[in-house]
This record gives sequence, C-alpha cells and structure tokens, in this order.
Amino acid sequence: MFYVQRDAQGQLVRVEAAAYAEATETLPADHHEIQAWYANEVVETNLKQLKQSDQEMIRVLDDLIQVLTSKGVIRVTDLPPAAQAKLMDRTQAREALGGLSHLIDDEETGLI
Repeated sequence: MFYVQRDAQGQLVRVEAAAYAEATETLPADHHEIQAWYANEVVETNLKQLKQSDQEMIRVLDDLIQVLTSKGVIRVTDLPPAAQAKLMDRTQAREALGGLSHLIDDEETGLI
C-alpha cells in the first residue's frame, strides 16, 4: 500500500511507502498510477545518470583527442570541419583556463 498526495487536478504529486501528514489517500502497489509514478521516476533517474556520465565522457574524449593529435596518431584535419571547429573552441577555452592540468581529479582512477 502506498500513501499518495494529489494536486488540484487530481494528479499524483507525492508517493511514499510510509504514511505522511499530507497524504490524501492510499493506493495498492499494483495500481496503474503507482506503476506509472515509479516508471517515470526510474526513467528520470537514469536520464540524470546519463547526463552526468556524458559530461564526464566529454572530458575523457577531449583529453584522448589531444593525446592522439600530440602523438601524431591523428591530425585535427582528419576530422570533419564541424568537429574541428568544436575542438578548436574547446582548446581555446581550456588554454584560457590553464590547459589540461587539474581537469580530472587525482583521486579518479581507471578512466582508461
């Protein structure tokens, strides 16, 4: 059984397994609104995790491209023009902030 609170339009705004003062009713775990509530919550949590992971991976890929170009494995000109422009913008911004140092914490390990 779940304790729920609804807004003025009757939509769920809070669902808890334990009773709370603002709860207006209870619904069984197999109720379609409870199932939809938790399905949306799982999707939202996963999207937040992916967004954070995307930001971290951008740093890793940016560093990887810098290493590969500095070692002559690839040239920036091997990339499509749009990618070249984005890399140049990022390179300029990073240089303005002090280069590659301190972008990844010393405590972070096992990235590559």
